Amino acid sequence: MTAGNGRPVAIVDYGLGNLHNVGRACEAVGLATKITSSPEEVRCSAAAILPGVGAFGDAISTLNASGLSQALRELVDSGKPLFGICLGFQLLMTESSEFGHHRGLDIIAGTVTGLNAPRDDEGPLKVPHVGWNRIWKTNPYAMSDSRPQTLLDPIADGEYMYFVHSFVVVPSQANTIVSTTHYGDVEFCSSARRGNVFGCQYHPERSGVEGLKMYAQLARSLQQ
Repeated sequence: MTAGNGRPVAIVDYGLGNLHNVGRACEAVGLATKITSSPEEVRCSAAAILPGVGAFGDAISTLNASGLSQALRELVDSGKPLFGICLGFQLLMTESSEFGHHRGLDIIAGTVTGLNAPRDDEGPLKVPHVGWNRIWKTNPYAMSDSRPQTLLDPIADGEYMYFVHSFVVVPSQANTIVSTTHYGDVEFCSSARRGNVFGCQYHPERSGVEGLKMYAQLARSLQQ
């Protein structure tokens, strides 16, 4: 399945990401993709997926030096969907404090900060946060009849997704938050949306059937 304009979805290759897992998830729902590090191919794609695992500073340096940062901003400005996953979600923010101060893509206003000292009744929890955890849709998302569509539409409230992270995003505007997750006594933003941009801290491609529903929702949105 290709998008309405016949073009594939670009999976952005900047040297940090589980690109092939994302590609297989897209293939499973019939969504045509192309793994690419070409700014022009990203700019001209039907949509882009920005995955990532690793350090924010290294990632944004590579995106900036390669021209991919500008290509992603132009893709968003043209109205096409951009889907950020894990580190890719964090890169959408204005800035990060991971091992220094780094300017992000500034596509969603907000910061990236450490997952600081989570605890439960038995004491401190391990960081990074690794494993299955629930995502809870925010009240405006769950209850408003006029809410915009997001990739979480097919997902039940409280569903489990798979996480691997030590840092979290803190959006500047609460109305961009689509879901939250609790890790012990810490509540953090696990999904956010601004216009045609959606990001999540968890890995849908590692979250089984429920995660695949998000890729299927992306495919459906491109056919509308």
